[in-house]
Amino acid sequence: MTGASSGIGRAVAVSFADAGASVIGVGRNAQALSELSDVHPSIETVRCDVTEEGAPQEIIRAAVERWGRLDVLVNGAGILEMMPLREVTFERVRRVFDTNVTAPSLLAGAALPYLQATRGSIVNIASTFGHRPIAVASHYGASKAAIEHLTRSWALELAPEGIRVNAVAPGPVESGALSASGLPQVEVERIKEAEVARIPLGRRGRPEEIAAWVLRLADPATEWLTGQVLTVDGGLEIT
Repeated sequence: MTGASSGIGRAVAVSFADAGASVIGVGRNAQALSELSDVHPSIETVRCDVTEEGAPQEIIRAAVERWGRLDVLVNGAGILEMMPLREVTFERVRRVFDTNVTAPSLLAGAALPYLQATRGSIVNIASTFGHRPIAVASHYGASKAAIEHLTRSWALELAPEGIRVNAVAPGPVESGALSASGLPQVEVERIKEAEVARIPLGRRGRPEEIAAWVLRLADPATEWLTGQVLTVDGGLEIT
């Protein structure tokens, strides 16, 4: 599980451990990872940046060496970059796509031999903004649209090997992503209020609600489900 330091990623790691899985949680925040490993004895952590050269191979190797097998890869690491078009720079665009598209691709590639052996699955974390427009964060949305396309394409490619690939596309969730994007707190609160006003169910989501669906998509009982992008956004998609 990448992106396990906080938010949805942390919730996914805990949900899998509570369900009986042995988990490797990956993130960049050492203190947050230490706190995560204290939550459940079946969670171990690896501190690294998924965009660093060789990191995907290191992460997969750590999981296999510790647990002896790999059944599920959850690509949860991602960044939200608030980037109006007039403020676009090469480095900012590259940072978004390195984290949100390239790293998950390299992780999936490194995991393939082990997932083939277990007939395992990949679950990607997409976003409702991967299939609906988002002003001021268009490159974030584009990166999540790429994840949706990769999910369906990998599912088609890997089906003959018994590997399933699905994705969960969360809507606005109380995950800290807005604050981490560098926005001032007053602007964060304004955006949250505007989002709640647009969501039919009248509130932002909770990380645990997203984690529940990630766990279901990874469950071997869903062995005839692949290539799906499940939107969990309180109805925002239908507005």
